[in-house]
Amino acid sequence: MRQMKIDGQENTVSKVTTDNPKQTASTEKIYLVRRQDLPLSCPTDDMILWNSHPKVYLPIHKTGQETCPYCGSRFILQDD
Repeated sequence: MRQMKIDGQENTVSKVTTDNPKQTASTEKIYLVRRQDLPLSCPTDDMILWNSHPKVYLPIHKTGQETCPYCGSRFILQDD
């Protein structure tokens, strides 16, 4: 996790990668996503699923940002 300024406000962000151990779904509100991790779904493959909402695929490649309609988590596509 790290701090990043988004829309003029400081936010804590997490990277979505296959390198991280599994985390509880939707515990952070902003996630950084790399192109190699596409297609993007929420919850992601790196999240524990037993207590999360249904999986939804998010077309982040179109705009560079997406918000999950279930939990409100924000995903930002990060250039490698």
